[in-house]
Amino acid sequence: MNTLIKRLALFSVLFLAFSALCAESKEVARPAARPTIVLVHGAFADSSSWNDVAGNLVARGFPVVAAANPLRSVKYDAAYLDALLETITGPVVLVGHSYGGMVISNVDSGRHEIKALVYVAAFAPETGETAAGLSARFPGSTLAAALGPPVALPDGSNDLYIQQARFHQQFAADVPAGPAAAAAIAQRPVTDKALNEASGPPAWGSIPSWSVFGSLDRNIPPESLRFMARRARSRRVVEIDGASHLVMVSHPDEVARLIVEAAESR
Repeated sequence: MNTLIKRLALFSVLFLAFSALCAESKEVARPAARPTIVLVHGAFADSSSWNDVAGNLVARGFPVVAAANPLRSVKYDAAYLDALLETITGPVVLVGHSYGGMVISNVDSGRHEIKALVYVAAFAPETGETAAGLSARFPGSTLAAALGPPVALPDGSNDLYIQQARFHQQFAADVPAGPAAAAAIAQRPVTDKALNEASGPPAWGSIPSWSVFGSLDRNIPPESLRFMARRARSRRVVEIDGASHLVMVSHPDEVARLIVEAAESR
């Protein structure tokens, strides 16, 4: 009887040890959680400009958040993004379009688990640079002539819009006329303060970056976008022939593929 009891006890110990080993093996084999993709729109756009890119990413199994960028000032908008990132658990990939590149470059990178930065026809500023200054660094931008009358704000700054009649050719030349007209109506204004406020130390100095833009961008000259991508040591630079400034609307699959590459990078 004592022998049977000893055998049963030994069996129980071995079974528990085997179960623990299996559980540990499953834990080790479990794939790491995919990073959350945070999409930050730029000036004269809103979060809906990411709809097709977001749908592509969700279909691939990525959690996605399209941030509502306030477009008030670089510091204010970056602080807003910092607050949003505090609500997200785990690693994130920050994707900025146009002025949104100023914002993702100015987040507090020490507060968050930022895996990668993706610049989509976006500014990648160095310390002290402004969006307006980077637009004028190389010839080719026609944005200034396309702006409508400024809207004076109580704080002394001005809201800026692109004239609806000029929006299609200026901002979204390779987007069909119907969606471009809808985007012109729904455009979000940016303040002149935001476009002229100096950037702080850039997040791309310590976080790997990727870049995609169009060869026919009329807001930010392609040569400026190439320059910023080289300076930020982007791991991959994709220039889409004939694409406009609203490249994530006209070429969502190409943009999504680059974001996935950044998200899956090591």
